[in-house]
Amino acid sequence: MSIWWSLHLRREAASVPLARRLLLGTMETAGVDPDISHDLSVALSEACANVVEHGGDAAAEDYRVTAFINGDTCRIEVTDSGPGFRERARRSMRPGRSTLPDHAPPPPMAAPAPAQAEHGRGLFLIEALTDHVRYRNRTGRRGAVVSFDKILKWKEEAPLMAS
Repeated sequence: MSIWWSLHLRREAASVPLARRLLLGTMETAGVDPDISHDLSVALSEACANVVEHGGDAAAEDYRVTAFINGDTCRIEVTDSGPGFRERARRSMRPGRSTLPDHAPPPPMAAPAPAQAEHGRGLFLIEALTDHVRYRNRTGRRGAVVSFDKILKWKEEAPLMAS
């Protein structure tokens, strides 16, 4: 058996706990181990928070979260309609530093944030809490996609596994 759901959300802070609660409810109902559910909910919260902060401008007011549970794997995709990874890297470069050529792939992730920093840990948390992460720009459209997978562990007699 498999489960999937998709949300179309406004790019505002209130959307982050909404997505997290739906994921946690789905995991609980399916019988996923609470530690795994917690890891996925933190990773999803970080991905959504990144979209809210960096995922667009006035013309890009929404984003999509899709979750798939298939067998023992959960995949989550967060898609925005913002500038994409290359443009984000260009905008964040300091004056005097070179910009990326137009044909360059999305940049590798930056060094971890200093311990006292209030921002800059989201992508590192996603990578630490999940088994596989992919960052890409949308094909033929504006926007970025962050997707991540996690191998699931189940509670005894989990409803989804009994089917």
